[in-house]
Parts: sequence; structure tokens; C-alpha cells
Amino acid sequence: MSSHILVIRLSAMGDVAMTVPVLRAFSLQYPNVKITVVSRPFFKPFFDDIENITFFPIDLKERHKGFLGLLRLFSDLRKLNIAAVADLHNVLRSKIITTLFALNGKKVAVTDKGRQDKKALTKLAIKTISPIKSMFDRHVETFEKLGFQINLENPTFPEKAILSEEIIKITGKKAENWIGMAPFAQYESKVYPTDLMQQVIDNLAKNTSNKILLFGGGSEEIKQLNQLKNNHENVLVLAGKTNLKEELAIISNLNVMLSMDSGNAHIAAMLGVKVITLWGATHPFAGFQPFNQPDDFCLTSDRKQFPFLPTSVYGNKKVAGYENAMRTILPSQVIEKIEKELM
Repeated sequence: MSSHILVIRLSAMGDVAMTVPVLRAFSLQYPNVKITVVSRPFFKPFFDDIENITFFPIDLKERHKGFLGLLRLFSDLRKLNIAAVADLHNVLRSKIITTLFALNGKKVAVTDKGRQDKKALTKLAIKTISPIKSMFDRHVETFEKLGFQINLENPTFPEKAILSEEIIKITGKKAENWIGMAPFAQYESKVYPTDLMQQVIDNLAKNTSNKILLFGGGSEEIKQLNQLKNNHENVLVLAGKTNLKEELAIISNLNVMLSMDSGNAHIAAMLGVKVITLWGATHPFAGFQPFNQPDDFCLTSDRKQFPFLPTSVYGNKKVAGYENAMRTILPSQVIEKIEKELM
């Protein structure tokens, strides 16, 4: 059996986070097998606390840029005595590396993204929908092809992080319920309308035993988060104040996270935090339901009113007349769900 596996997943944030529960389970179930994860340097903190994992940062700006850069990457990785490769990305870049290892006689396996299933699920028609295989199960199958069975039942999560003095200066000591909120996503069709999000925040902020922590990034999002804060003393804008490692430490201490179908949902889930997600054009049935979260934590837009949903796997397709689909998720539903999980 292979004693050193190369795992490739270069981006994006949520997708890299979705590999973590699988690799954490692998590391516990195969303590004698070494794993090297290749990804963008930014994602290194995701893997810091997992035994047997070494992180290899890809340098896409210089050393590993372009086709020649990929050949250099292969040459760099080859020195590590890799026995097998699990390509959890399945894009041109990762395929080139995987192919080079295969030509060198190494065992390789690639995650099947289930494109046909996803296409059928998102066709613009009135349809009956059912869940397709989750990305976690797809990654497990990739390891099976390499001869490793991984059991994702009864998962183990890291301990809540001890908050550093630097973090406490920003958040204060934890004396109340911490509710994380990540109100943004890559595409508009996945973002809960601002006026409804404001109602959710205003309502939950009335209770002084709640502290609401707002996550995001970039100047435009920070501007919007400051508006959502709406002068509430117990609402804190974290965007722009922490690095990723600190953000992970804070998220691990949340009582609950409210997120769109976006990277923050998967980060909270990989840390074992309860995650309530809001779904617009996309749907948890496409395989991106956050790890180990109950189905009723996914609040989806009303398919009776919008029968073509889901219209997209990633939210990147605009469908005329579907702009207001998320308005069918009522703020009262969201508030009730969060309050129930805080009890």
C-alpha cells in the first residue's frame, strides 16, 4: 500500500475546505501514510492541525507559472518520493501533473465531479429533484481507487481554538452566544437580499446575550457590513481585521454560523461548527451541502414559486424572473432556526 500520497486541490476556498474532513478522516484511519497537499499558499492554515500532512505551496506567479512552471512543479514534487496521486481538482493544471506521475509509473486517481448529474439537476425545466452524490463521497471514491477505504461517519473535529490576545483585542472575551454571519457569495444569485439580512441582524441583536460577528473581505464588502452593523454594539465587523489563521480560530468558537452557499459555510463545517445555509439559484442536492450538517440546516428558496430551481451548480447563470427567489426564505424562518440552535 502507498506510503506517501500527493493530494492536489489548488482552489477555490470552499472546495479546498471540503477536502479537509476527508483528509482528517484519512489521517486518523491511516496514521502511517504520509500526505502532501498541493494548494495555493493562502490555504495552508486549513491543514495545520492535521497529523501526517505536509503542505506544499504552489507558486503560480513565478516558479510554477505556465506550462514550463508545471513541469518544474512536477520536478519539485517528484523529489518527495510520492507513491500515488489523488487529484481532487480535475482541471487542466492538475491533470498535467497527474499524467506526468502516471507516465512515471505512479498510481493515480481523479475525482469524478459528476458533471452529467449536475447538468440534469440544473436543467431549466420543471423537474423532480433528488440529491446527487456529495463532493465528500466523490473524494472518498478517489481514495478507494488508490486502495484506501475512508469512513466519514462519526467524524472527529479539532478542539475549539484558544483565542490569542490579539484576537481578544478585536472580539472581546467570549461571554455570550457568538453568531457568525457571512452574507456574501461569489454570485448575486446566491446572496440573501440585504434588506432581509438587515432584519435578521436587527432582530438577533436585540438580545444582548448574542454577539454577531460579520465575515467578508474587500473594501466594498466592508462598506456593506458596516451598514448591516447598523450601530448595534453587539454586532462586530471582522472583515479586514484578521488573517485567515485568526479567522479560523474565531470561527471554531462560534455557536452557529449563518452563511450563503459559499466558502465560509465549508470552513465552519470543517471545524465542526453548526452551519445554517441559505440557498438561492443553487441547491444542497448538487453535492455541496456543508459537511456533517443536518438537511434542515439548509434553508432553500421555494420551488413551488420557482420550479426551475436549482438553475445552476455554482450560481453563475442568471435566469430572468428568478432574481427574487431568495425572498421566499423569510427572515422569521432564519431567525427561528438560529435561535433554536442556540438553545
